[in-house]
Amino acid sequence: MKRNVWIALAVAGALNTAQAADQIEVLHWWTSGGESKAVGVLKQDVEKQGVTWKDFAVAGGSGTNALTVLKTNVVSGHPPSAAQLKGPSIHDWAEQGVLVDIDSATQGWDKLIPPQVGKFLKYDGHYVAVPVEIHRMNWLWINKEILDKVGGAAPNTWPEFFALADKMKAAGYTAVAHGGQPWQDVNLWEGVVLSQGADFYRKAIVELDPKTLTSDKMVQVFDIVRKIGSYYDNGTTGRDWNLATMMVINGKAGMQFMADWAKGEFARAGKVPGKDYICAPRPGTAGSYMFNSDSLAFFSQNGSKTATPGQLVLAKAVMSPDFQEQFSLYKGSIPARIGIPMDKFDDCAKRSYADEQSAIKANTIVPSLAQGMAQTEAVAGAMTDVVTKFMHSQQDSKSAVQALAAAAKVN
Repeated sequence: MKRNVWIALAVAGALNTAQAADQIEVLHWWTSGGESKAVGVLKQDVEKQGVTWKDFAVAGGSGTNALTVLKTNVVSGHPPSAAQLKGPSIHDWAEQGVLVDIDSATQGWDKLIPPQVGKFLKYDGHYVAVPVEIHRMNWLWINKEILDKVGGAAPNTWPEFFALADKMKAAGYTAVAHGGQPWQDVNLWEGVVLSQGADFYRKAIVELDPKTLTSDKMVQVFDIVRKIGSYYDNGTTGRDWNLATMMVINGKAGMQFMADWAKGEFARAGKVPGKDYICAPRPGTAGSYMFNSDSLAFFSQNGSKTATPGQLVLAKAVMSPDFQEQFSLYKGSIPARIGIPMDKFDDCAKRSYADEQSAIKANTIVPSLAQGMAQTEAVAGAMTDVVTKFMHSQQDSKSAVQALAAAAKVN
């Protein structure tokens, strides 16, 4: 839809929208237990400053339902004050002319936000969104009791990983717990891409370089993914990620490839990192950091090009050290804001933060494709189709890379 059409719809909707400057409506999909608690903290923060919070929570962990509702409301001229968005989608909305800048609330942010995250938050040089947290995607979770029983160690390379998986399989365990949903398939796959190096990942997934996408290294990526699949059990199809995590927690499976929200499941089960489970970078990715970051983007109210006082209060509250700390403690992530003390965080979070800072300096921090950080919705969807087809068929790796290169050309 063209920019002027969006603006016309927003202005037309203003005739029927009467939202006070001291009230904000926040659309999000943070509906799990820990996430709800964190949102409650944010609500209290803004209401202490005289701003009324109108919660607009839409269930669905991937955010698909919430984004559908968002599109409907914007088109009808009733956009929320702020909505949970991420990555390139923030720029997509900004291009439609429906976001407002919050620059007056962002003093010093350029030094407080990793530049790899900050670039998604600005449009035409102006902040239109605020970051909430950062998740590390390239974790491998290991049941320590099983690891000790088979006499293994956290693998640093793929040969070490497969040797460990063989030991676990021989001991009667499912070596790899996996959920056969598209985003989980892609998260596993993109971690293998990253194991070939951050530069390789960036050229393939971010720059969509045809030579890289069809290279021998990419063929090797698909070969490794195929071999990993041989260690699944027979119940992967449609399995939710948290059920796969429970297999590791309960000692039915030895390992899982998953982001750090898996840590919340371990915590709820009373498990302690280092004692009951191991969090380790995936093989070949120790020096790299694949991230996902949720943000709140701010929508024009009543057709205005200026943020309301309530929106500015919300932006400042999200970036406050107290909220950044509390939200991540509940969610299993690390703060998006640089410099938050990590004293209250567990060992996995402390390592995540330290590795993030090292990766920023080394330029080995990269955005996740599976979580909508690396590409537009159309390209990510096309590439996802290629990966899931490969993982749920007997397609050969060479034809898969050709299909991947074709998918990257989708507009």
